[in-house]
Amino acid sequence: MNTRFEPVPTDAPLPVVVVGAGGMGAAWIAAVEESHLVDLRGIVDLNQDAARTAAIAVGRPDLPTGTATVPLARETGAQAVINVTIPEAHHPVTTEALFAGLPVLGEKPVAATLPQSLALAATSTLTNQLFMVSQSRRYNQHVVDARAMSQQLGTLGICSVDFFKAPRFGGFRDAMPHPLLVDMAIHQFDLARLLLDAEPVSVSCEEYNPTWSWYDGDACALAIFEMTGGARFIFNGSWCSPGLETSWNGRWRISGAGGSVLWDGDNPPCSEPNHPIAANATPMEEGIRGALVEFVTALRDGKRPMGEVQSNLLSFAMVEAAVRSASTGQRVHIRELLDESLATALDLPFDPAVLDTLRAGDVLNSLLPA
Repeated sequence: MNTRFEPVPTDAPLPVVVVGAGGMGAAWIAAVEESHLVDLRGIVDLNQDAARTAAIAVGRPDLPTGTATVPLARETGAQAVINVTIPEAHHPVTTEALFAGLPVLGEKPVAATLPQSLALAATSTLTNQLFMVSQSRRYNQHVVDARAMSQQLGTLGICSVDFFKAPRFGGFRDAMPHPLLVDMAIHQFDLARLLLDAEPVSVSCEEYNPTWSWYDGDACALAIFEMTGGARFIFNGSWCSPGLETSWNGRWRISGAGGSVLWDGDNPPCSEPNHPIAANATPMEEGIRGALVEFVTALRDGKRPMGEVQSNLLSFAMVEAAVRSASTGQRVHIRELLDESLATALDLPFDPAVLDTLRAGDVLNSLLPA
């Protein structure tokens, strides 16, 4: 086994509680209720009406609900937590669960800030409990196929994605200072790490807002990341481009010494030269259901999932670095940003044992080479 967390070695359905009964919480609750891998024991939400409504929606009107995570988990015998709260609640909810000996599957982002994210990585290490972040767009057969094709191209040097949509959300997104980068780009940034099998080194990013944009903040961005190994990842995106819109996944091109791969985000990818890949005999679970499968499988066999916090934190760091670069007009180095975030974390009132774990340096040093 390749593990740094305590497995739960059983083939029985994993008993869980879901924390958060909003729109995304309802989607997770439905996925959990439909899965044979988990057993939904309860729903936690500060709004008990929302929790009860979510329980009724999946045909479980008598499902236990509560406003506190660990007490409801103890009461119902749950052995894991699925955290679908708002980003500001990710740190306290996940911290409480991990210290209670409960592994956590959480929605992105890791936390509301990079210092909090580092603290959660340290808490996972300290408690020997798995904290995995669901980057649901990784669980897509087309992504798996595009990565397999790319691995046959020799040395990869270029990965680019065009993302052009025109959603009219209304509400908080319209007032955000960096709506595209903060609320959306992490999906493409995270996929670039997967497709290139590389980590971010630095980024130069520019944001702008066309005159017709209905967003208060900049709804367009162009970011160029240097990745380990020397490859470049180019993100060119807009949330205010009506007409001829791309997929929500974006439109991708990956180029290497031996050819290129194209993926339109919705249909099977293609490569030139053509590199046939073996068909998946068993259809994979996609989206959040795929993340749920990997979480349970990791707890059963002890192998690190690709969404483990110590890895996923880098996708969040890419977002923070892009925002800083756009705001300052300067190239931002990921390692320097992480070092600064660590220094900030050490000045915050986190648990003393968590701070000691951060001071030991293993959490940060495991993310990127010095």
